[in-house]
Amino acid sequence: MSKIKLTNGRVITTQRIISDATVLIVDNKISEIGAGDIECPDAQVIDVEGKYISPGFLDIHIHGGGNHDFMDGSVDAFLAIAETHAKYGTTAMVPTTLTSEKENLLNTLSLYEEANRINSKGSQFLGMHLEGPYFAMNQRGAQDPRYIRNPDPKEYEEVISKSSCISRWSAAPELPGSLEFGRYLRENGILAAIAHTDAVYEEVVDAVECGYSLATHLYSGMSGVTRRNAHRYAGVIESAFIIDSMDVEVIADGIHLPAPFLRLIYKIKGPDRIALITDAMRGAGMPPGESILGNKDSGLKVIIEEGVAKLPDRTAFAGSVATADRLVRNMIELADVPLVEAVKMMSITPARIVGVDSNKGSLMVGKDADIVVFDEKINIFMTMVNGNIVYKNL
Repeated sequence: MSKIKLTNGRVITTQRIISDATVLIVDNKISEIGAGDIECPDAQVIDVEGKYISPGFLDIHIHGGGNHDFMDGSVDAFLAIAETHAKYGTTAMVPTTLTSEKENLLNTLSLYEEANRINSKGSQFLGMHLEGPYFAMNQRGAQDPRYIRNPDPKEYEEVISKSSCISRWSAAPELPGSLEFGRYLRENGILAAIAHTDAVYEEVVDAVECGYSLATHLYSGMSGVTRRNAHRYAGVIESAFIIDSMDVEVIADGIHLPAPFLRLIYKIKGPDRIALITDAMRGAGMPPGESILGNKDSGLKVIIEEGVAKLPDRTAFAGSVATADRLVRNMIELADVPLVEAVKMMSITPARIVGVDSNKGSLMVGKDADIVVFDEKINIFMTMVNGNIVYKNL
């Protein structure tokens, strides 16, 4: 029986911060939490020296990091990305694809299953997120236009039948066949999300009624207020604000969404409906310079500078290089969000969205010991995944 005791910490719960507190982990589960010391003579004791003891960060939309991408076509890429982001507090993640040919998609799903079996040194995998290929061409962003298409039942039914690891799928709900696609995802227990879309409010309402419940990277790759025949229509952005039940993702790198947008989203949606995401590409955790979005051999060349990936001509962003600690730090420093609520948007809220909140996302007795230790500036000193220390700098 393994026992680890984290002492002399400030424990972050979903409601408050407990000062001078202890967390006891027994057999990879949280066994006890309390102020002061907890008697357990045979436990390994780790003094966190007054730092915060927080639930681990869950990133439900991530493409890569450490100079690797999930579309690279190798198990090693999956494992390296998981290890890279564990250093920044991510204890669980949902690996995300880019728009591609069906064969590449099926190969990536197969590699996920292999990597998931042997992943022990990094963030835990929580299923795959398929981002595309069913998108609006006008809102494709950095997605490869060669592979963008309308939902095809023969295609998505085959993909889902061949893999049980798909946890979410993002699509544009206004496309022909997208409502049927949403219903099929719901019937198969897969989260349907709205992304890279020109939909208006009426189309979003139809989508929500068919099972779509999440707005993928709010503001990025989606419609806002638009005019059609002189009449104004609310876009997906406004729809996400209007529909209380809709969850939203936020790339809180401070660049994709600067401070006023972060404050606005927080004010309207609140911490229980916002999931902070890195949407990170391979450049996360890497120095500035040239990089590649997507597959290392066939992906799009980009430039990393000023904390973001840009197209070579610098006319648009090409991807995020954020890490989870940066997201939490920015919500506190740029959006004036209290620490407890900033952590909630990086832990229990994304855990609920992807359906793992019964075991993850908060420090509660009986839950998985997914824990991160950080200081006032959200500098990470330790990351624990399922009771195993995968990163330590204490």
